Amino acid sequence: MPTSIFLLLCWLALTCLSLGTVMLGQGALILLLAVAKAWLITDGFMELRHGPQRWRWLLLSWALVLAALVGLSLVANT
Repeated sequence: MPTSIFLLLCWLALTCLSLGTVMLGQGALILLLAVAKAWLITDGFMELRHGPQRWRWLLLSWALVLAALVGLSLVANT
């Protein structure tokens, strides 16, 4: 698949995920959508799917850690 088409599809998926977060408004599903967007940015736009695995896993785990911390803070405040 040509790179321009792949990036266009990534952009379209990110737009759909962003619209999903706006429609949901709140809840735990938003955190999962944010992790999905981080995965798409890491693998799609940053093109780390073929890059060094250490950097890829570091960026993906960072998104998971942030989502977990935000989720814990939301649970602690309710």
